Amino acid sequence: MLFARLLRPFITLGTLRIIDASGRVHTLAGGERGPEVTMHVHSRRSQRRLLWRPALAVGEAYMDGTLTVEGGDLYPLMDLINRNIFRAGYNPLSRLQRAITWPLRLLPASNSLKRARRNAAYSYDLDTSFYRLFLDKNMQYTCGYFPKRNETLEEAQVEKMLHLASKLLLKPGMKVLEIGCGWGNFAVFLAKLESVTVHGLTLSGEQLQDAERLAQKNKLSHRVQFILRDYRHERGQYDRIVSVGMFEHVGARHHRAYFRQIHDLLTEDGVAVVHFIGRMEPPGKNAVWLNKYIFPGSYAPALSEVMSAVEKQRLFVTDIEVWRQHYPPTLAAWRQRLHANWDQAKTRFGENFCRMWDFYLAGSEAAFRQDVFLVFQLQLARRMDAAPLARDYIEPWKDAHRPGARRVQNKPPAETDQLR
Repeated sequence: MLFARLLRPFITLGTLRIIDASGRVHTLAGGERGPEVTMHVHSRRSQRRLLWRPALAVGEAYMDGTLTVEGGDLYPLMDLINRNIFRAGYNPLSRLQRAITWPLRLLPASNSLKRARRNAAYSYDLDTSFYRLFLDKNMQYTCGYFPKRNETLEEAQVEKMLHLASKLLLKPGMKVLEIGCGWGNFAVFLAKLESVTVHGLTLSGEQLQDAERLAQKNKLSHRVQFILRDYRHERGQYDRIVSVGMFEHVGARHHRAYFRQIHDLLTEDGVAVVHFIGRMEPPGKNAVWLNKYIFPGSYAPALSEVMSAVEKQRLFVTDIEVWRQHYPPTLAAWRQRLHANWDQAKTRFGENFCRMWDFYLAGSEAAFRQDVFLVFQLQLARRMDAAPLARDYIEPWKDAHRPGARRVQNKPPAETDQLR
């Protein structure tokens, strides 16, 4: 099996056994101890595709069942692959490949208005009932926060929302813009914490309907409103802007336009918080399988390219926080819940669809655990003194606003106080 021969030099840790379609066993053993995994390839067609397009073919073969893992659990295979991919970053051949492909990374990232809408529909116009099978009750489809390392998924997502809210420095009567509002839960969460108005932008019709229903259910439609609109079309002035897990969908070509909008939409003393997946390495490109099947047009940027875009818009970076190892437990919890509801998901969406999501979640967990991916939070302002000089305000604010905490409630705006 030529694929096994080509792969052999890159397995420097652990052992990978490949059983090909003829039943032959190919053992790829690294020089260092690590995970031991046996992978079965059940068709010659998949063998050929693994040879010519391995980055795409591994996931596709797992989806259609022509690639399986002994024992049934996919994660050990993804863990082994990612451990060795990380090490391959120091391989001269990998460096040469990066140098050749780096200029091409912008080609799929031209998220025009039309393409951005199409990409959002592909990723988020799925039946919301599917996401409810594995997300927490607040429908947070972004990294949870595990400061104590033993939080449940529900607790970690509340901690994440509180952490973000604290950095927004909310005050009664403020106008808040959320770029990429998901199913509306964070906007409603903010409006419950403080008597602010929240305007949420989305490109997903499915999410818009759910968000509007959520605001109505919580009797907050007078203060929380949503609209189907691209961030580039938004106008007006906001005291606070927050964006959670949306910046990855902007595309490298549009980073400057994104931060220009944040600058222009913020009031003079306004504050913005941007939470996104990034990489601790030079600019690169996203996995081709991920872009094809889960997040078309997405790109997890290096901090260097983000800062290059920010500094051109006359925005002060008032805080940068790095979340290292908070996404793995989030993804593990999502995958565990998906497996617990596998039969229900399979009946509604099909076996291939479920295996696609299993590959995505297992691969992502391994990448965040072993590779260079993590989460950045930027706090931005138009004025240097718009945010505190130290972080000592964060935890007291969170403690005072946690569910069940006793505090003086601010009087909410009247029912007639509408968003613009």
